[in-house]
Amino acid sequence: MQFSENSRVWIYQADRELSNNEVTELQQQLNSFTQSWTAHNNQLKAAAEIRYNRFIILVVDESQAGASGCSIDKSVNFMKQVEQHYNINLFDRFNLAYRSSNGALLSAPRAQFEELIKQGAINQDTIVFNNLVQTLADLDTKWEVPFKNSWHPQLFRDLISA
Repeated sequence: MQFSENSRVWIYQADRELSNNEVTELQQQLNSFTQSWTAHNNQLKAAAEIRYNRFIILVVDESQAGASGCSIDKSVNFMKQVEQHYNINLFDRFNLAYRSSNGALLSAPRAQFEELIKQGAINQDTIVFNNLVQTLADLDTKWEVPFKNSWHPQLFRDLISA
């Protein structure tokens, strides 16, 4: 399925890495959800993918039908079911994901992330994940970015030096 670069995206980050078996099972559930996802009885042109066994990305191409409040509620309720089934947290916006110096994908709660900055383990060039991107184009260009190019410096402005 082709999606416009202006398609809306929602990124849910798990607080742990999912196993390959969990990813396979969850992808089937996501496919089923997106195939039946509607807004005001209009089928949404939607898809979902799991990246790095940790990020669930929902995509809706609104050129066909727009995601409404009730359809977004449906997706949030579905994600809450996913959370319970897999015993993960998908709604902690201060569980911050980044790549370590050896490229491993890690995440840390805000306080621990702050400590890592103080220790120099996270710096201006550390790759972080901007889960606030809203379009498919931004997902491709502004999701995995150096700390200095993300929203993170606003949150930790007193800790990081240029």
